[in-house]
Amino acid sequence: MLRLADRDTTGLLQAGDPDPVEWINPTGRSTIFLTCEHAGRALPAALGDLGIAPEEMERHIAYDVGAEGVARGISERLDAALVLQRYSRLVIDCNRPFEATDCFVAQSDGTVVPVNADLSDRERLGRYVEIHQPLHEAIAGGLDQRQATGKPLFLVSVHSFTPVMRATGAVRDFELGLLYNRDARFAQRLAETFRAANPDVTVRLNEPYHVDDLSDYTIPVHGERRGIPHVLLEVRNDLINDARGQQEWADRLAGPLRLAAESIEGTNDGR
Repeated sequence: MLRLADRDTTGLLQAGDPDPVEWINPTGRSTIFLTCEHAGRALPAALGDLGIAPEEMERHIAYDVGAEGVARGISERLDAALVLQRYSRLVIDCNRPFEATDCFVAQSDGTVVPVNADLSDRERLGRYVEIHQPLHEAIAGGLDQRQATGKPLFLVSVHSFTPVMRATGAVRDFELGLLYNRDARFAQRLAETFRAANPDVTVRLNEPYHVDDLSDYTIPVHGERRGIPHVLLEVRNDLINDARGQQEWADRLAGPLRLAAESIEGTNDGR
């Protein structure tokens, strides 16, 4: 991990640029701790418009459409702490390790991102130190505080996925994906509680993606390394592209998340 002092030498974010981290309900009493790594689509002033058309910033390539609204809704319903990330994933993907090829994308689902072509090591490090690192320090600090109490703790990372990939034509014909890698206990329990409450919704495990150490960061680093139960939620974004859909899905998810956590706590497997 890069040193905090390095932030002062990169010079990417300027006065007027938003802070990369936004806390919602930091003292929430729930055992569930929420993150939303692709919530925002802000661009540092120094990077201009990245060389892409404005309408591209409305697409899933720029941010997880609807994920912030769903995460905020779950936070409100469960009294859960939530950490949001404000910058577009086209600047840096805050759910990837630095060495991942798609941490800085030159092309995303058919769209070329000219500003990201031929990035220097200094430019990559600057984005990582000023945007990625503060987010994960905030998450780590929040989890540290909760683990220090000795109470059960569950990590939930909120995302969304597009129903059709423009570049490949791949169709995702289900509504909810629950993702994990080495530790399936929370995802599998949530699949059970969610299906019981929402029999009309198709839920799949490890689709449209699966978690691993290069395609993800929050779950491997903050969930698996700590040994706390975790899940990455993927909601199809055409269902949550307006406030009504976001509130509906917050309603759908909050109760099953609470029940899944309580059932694991009851087995003394929540650590």
